[in-house]
Amino acid sequence: MSECQHLPGLPRPEPVAAHPTCPECEAAGSHPVQLRLCLVCGHVGCCDSSPYQHATAHFAETGHAVMRSYEPGQSWRWCYVDQRLV
Repeated sequence: MSECQHLPGLPRPEPVAAHPTCPECEAAGSHPVQLRLCLVCGHVGCCDSSPYQHATAHFAETGHAVMRSYEPGQSWRWCYVDQRLV
């Protein structure tokens, strides 16, 4: 993992999750695969293995660059802009 220019601008402490699961999947009646937490605003979205890829869609809509896994026992972070683990 490495640092990127998007990390220093993230809120500290990290935002609280806005939902316990992907709200867009819930609304669509779909089951999310692997949840992701936006480290800018706390949006919870499903990963790219899910049918709707709501975490990536959130980045595309907002430009919020960094997310982390929202799965128990995982803490890795991903920067969509730099396309790498941070």
